[in-house]
Amino acid sequence: MTHPTTPSKPLRAYGDREGDGMVQLSFVLQVPPSARAREGAKRFAESHGLREPIVATMEACADGFSYFVVYGHSRHEVDVASIEVPEIRTEALTREEIEHRIKTRLGRKIVVVGACTGADAHTVGIDAILNYKGYAGDKGLESYKGFEAYNLGAQVENDQLAARALSLKADAILVSQIITQRNCHKENGLALVEMARAQGWRDKVVMLFGGPRIDHKLALELGFDAGFGPGTKPADVASYLVERLCGPVPGSALDPGAKTAATSVAT
Repeated sequence: MTHPTTPSKPLRAYGDREGDGMVQLSFVLQVPPSARAREGAKRFAESHGLREPIVATMEACADGFSYFVVYGHSRHEVDVASIEVPEIRTEALTREEIEHRIKTRLGRKIVVVGACTGADAHTVGIDAILNYKGYAGDKGLESYKGFEAYNLGAQVENDQLAARALSLKADAILVSQIITQRNCHKENGLALVEMARAQGWRDKVVMLFGGPRIDHKLALELGFDAGFGPGTKPADVASYLVERLCGPVPGSALDPGAKTAATSVAT
């Protein structure tokens, strides 16, 4: 069944009216502000496919450098209906449901160990998910009776994270990467997964990857089980781990048995 808001035709960017293709392009050029620099910015935008570009902003951002914001009509379009993207299909469980399923179906606490790895010194992401305070009014995993959460903080090397997780017999490892220059977040994440495979414990632990430039598709490509991007709340991670470790609710849309039964009835 098609979602009522799913577009059924190729789309162009929407500015003042449908299909006008208006987009904003921002960039820096190594040239001081001037009439020549403005014209150069327009031609640079045209080389990226923008028609009738308008330089809305030209500001000096450093000695000999200018920052530009250019508006123009893009010729390109996208067929959203034809795109297939891996998604995390997890029920949004309430706190009570999470606690109940851990208690009745697992019978022990879920142990989660998290850290910002490598040179990354920003703990805002890992703190939001693991610490009691949480994020946006949603308390972190520390606040759940069914979770035992360990936040190792920032600048933790992969081998240190792995050693601590194994010593605690962790069910899940959560890696947060905020710094992404030169794709260091990909290198750090991949190195941890490769270490886990080489040491023979990759399939024994659920591995999660999170950060502002992380999505589920990238996480899967790097060898993680799931990826969580901007706006993720502790309850999202808790729901995923509960379903992964305890299984879906019998009869729910995510229950393979329910799908099999429905197919049998239909045939």
